[in-house]
Amino acid sequence: MVWMVNSKMENGQQILSVVKTKLNHRLQQAGLTITALLLVVTGLFSYAMPSDAAFLKSINTRPWETVKLPSDESPLDVDFLPENPEQGWIVGTNSSIFQTADGGATWQQKKLDLGTEKYRLTSVSFSGQEGWIAGQPSILLHTKDGGNAWERMPLSEKLPGSPSDLMALGPDSVEMVTDIGAIYQTQDAGRNWKAMVNDAFGVFKSLHRSDDGQYVAVSSRGNFFSTWKPGSTAWEPFNRNSSRRLQGMGFTPDNRLWMLARGGQLQFTNSSDPEDWQKAQAPESFNSWGFLDLGYRTTDELWVVGGSGTLLVSYDNGKNWKKDGNVEDVPANLYKIEFTSPDRGYILGQRGTFLRYRGQSV
Repeated sequence: MVWMVNSKMENGQQILSVVKTKLNHRLQQAGLTITALLLVVTGLFSYAMPSDAAFLKSINTRPWETVKLPSDESPLDVDFLPENPEQGWIVGTNSSIFQTADGGATWQQKKLDLGTEKYRLTSVSFSGQEGWIAGQPSILLHTKDGGNAWERMPLSEKLPGSPSDLMALGPDSVEMVTDIGAIYQTQDAGRNWKAMVNDAFGVFKSLHRSDDGQYVAVSSRGNFFSTWKPGSTAWEPFNRNSSRRLQGMGFTPDNRLWMLARGGQLQFTNSSDPEDWQKAQAPESFNSWGFLDLGYRTTDELWVVGGSGTLLVSYDNGKNWKKDGNVEDVPANLYKIEFTSPDRGYILGQRGTFLRYRGQSV
């Protein structure tokens, strides 16, 4: 057996030597050497590389702080009580629920009696002391005292899909989107629900809501997107404007649209028209990790998160970009970023990853 292995290695080396000799001969006929060929290829690569987008400069501050969660379960959503922003909640995989009383600096795990089922809790939303949690398989939880006590709310078996995204609207009022894009509202704490659309959107990979109640959703395969406005009875579909599949979409502070596509591509609309797109840009074109979410801290400052600890920032509304190299070593994909105010922001990622915004002076 050893003789056979050595024989194969020798044969392989002989073949490689013959190939190398023939390549040298052909190159010499063309007046080149292998070294010269490598120099030519390197020069062509350097010429083709966009000097303004290949490697971004790093910011010289540390505005984000990594916070350890009590478990490695992946957090999927976070919200804070509007009247007391020190009080907050995180929900995630395998029925995980975490609570903070110091603005997210530390977290404690909250154990609820949900039976033996392991739920994927995807959304949490508060209005005043009243809060809601949703997840799959179908589950909806409700609290009226800031989370001290939670009640499980009944859901109809005829509900299209399972609760996925929530927006608490006021006393006894919440808007719910299922995981196939059916939109419902209740005004009596979940005893009765009103359908806001005649037909569901279908399975989506990304869903964002604007401050005035509009939605934009990206299909599960990323090949089209749809929008919905309050008062409409149906989703309005649109084709993507390039061959790149979509990763996520959302709204700017002035209700234009932003779009993230595969390969680290980013795009904005000129107006609120979903077909009025600016030229696409690739802030860091030689980064193989894609972008997954975008959030505005102010009307001009926006942050983008993505795979393998990717975190970019623009201070001029997307014209120029820098990266936060301080989080590149975070061993997780960062898939959700949200600012509740210019001073408070949060990033969620895989395996218990949570970052909170601490300000430019940190």
